[in-house]
Amino acid sequence: MPIDLRFDADEAALLTDLYELTMAASYFAIGLNGPATFSLSVRRLPPRRGYLVAAGLERLLEALEEFRFAPGAIDYLASLKLFAPEFLDYLAALRFTGEVVAMPEGTIFFEEEPILEVHAPLIEAQLIETLVINQIGLASLVASKAARSYHAGRGRRLIDFGLRRSHGADAGLVAARASYLAGFAGTSNVLAGRRYAIPLYGTMAHSYIMAHETESAAFGHFVALFPQLSTLLVDTYDTIRGVENAAKTALELRAKGFKLQAVRLDSGDLLDLSVRTRRILDHQGLNDVAIFASGNLDEYRIDELLRAGAPIDAFGVGAAMVVSADAPALDISYKLAEYDGVGRLKTSAGKLTLPGRKQVFRAVNQNGGFFSDRIGLAEETAASVAREFRPAPHSIAPLLERRFQAGRRVEPRPTLAESRERFLADFARLDLRHKDLERPERYTVRHTTALAAMLTAEKLRAEKRQG
Repeated sequence: MPIDLRFDADEAALLTDLYELTMAASYFAIGLNGPATFSLSVRRLPPRRGYLVAAGLERLLEALEEFRFAPGAIDYLASLKLFAPEFLDYLAALRFTGEVVAMPEGTIFFEEEPILEVHAPLIEAQLIETLVINQIGLASLVASKAARSYHAGRGRRLIDFGLRRSHGADAGLVAARASYLAGFAGTSNVLAGRRYAIPLYGTMAHSYIMAHETESAAFGHFVALFPQLSTLLVDTYDTIRGVENAAKTALELRAKGFKLQAVRLDSGDLLDLSVRTRRILDHQGLNDVAIFASGNLDEYRIDELLRAGAPIDAFGVGAAMVVSADAPALDISYKLAEYDGVGRLKTSAGKLTLPGRKQVFRAVNQNGGFFSDRIGLAEETAASVAREFRPAPHSIAPLLERRFQAGRRVEPRPTLAESRERFLADFARLDLRHKDLERPERYTVRHTTALAAMLTAEKLRAEKRQG
């Protein structure tokens, strides 16, 4: 029997909430399956966030390409004694035939902006709701957290160390991929390295040191076998003595024509220890040996250490990043925006949605920096919304791109490296005041005049629907 650490393609259609299926069954029974548009957006940014990073799209599209209710899934649904045989037959033949427009992975976005819109027959668009939120929500949440560490690191190398404390096997893969997308240099996650061609990094555990009779012997044995991976963990016992032993090993390695890559600090007062470590290494002429720090780090701690002048060259970031510890959930929603050519919206307090098919327009200034955004209607263009911006920006570009049509990709899948480059370029253009870790300034996002008019009209229509 296969182990349970798996996610089979044949099970993807069952990665849903029961009410998606009961609604779909009801739509089927009454013949309600016209063209629909669902819009995915984040209502409010998490605390202390000035931006978010779009991620998870490519994994989602991969699932939609193969979306189907396999015979085993149909048998399971039949066993629930909830669904009519005619509906199950319909599901057995169903494939996703819709269109997806979305922000490419790595795009910086803000609250209320559609990240993705699905145009498809109502039943198809409804059935994929849970899958869409699940895949885009977690990946974007973790990518956004990782981007904050990337910003705090001021160009230092950052490595994902979070697999063992992620919320499950798939979450660990999502985190490795999302953090690399958002500027991390690599991961310790070997499966992620294989799947996504992410550079792998790793050192050793304290158990390796403790299994040897002496720390020096442990260092010597490790670098003899892995000179190219020679980062030595120095805090199993007394950290300063560990650094001195590592320095001796480095000199011996140098005599053999190799270089010690780094020493790793994993506990204690990282500021004091990194200063003392740098002094010891430099005194031995080991200026080229880096200092790598880990141990309950996040963007706040990294920023604090570097502001204080800690001579740390790289950081391993684990649990706080992969679970987005200070903001572990994203207020993300997937709502019906249009049905059968007519706008739809939800008007409940604090959860107002935007009607119609939409587009997001981003204006940039003369220096290429973000100016402000407008959420408009899909039929609007950069030229037609230009008058919405004051003063006039240097240029305006739409952010939502058609990625799927008739259930298939319309362009080659970008590599993760290409998406990473998109993020790095986008992030460089976002002003520092929006990246502040504690009190970011709110970025300007407004509705176009056309969207505002539709919103007013649909609010009135919504009142009549309830009557």
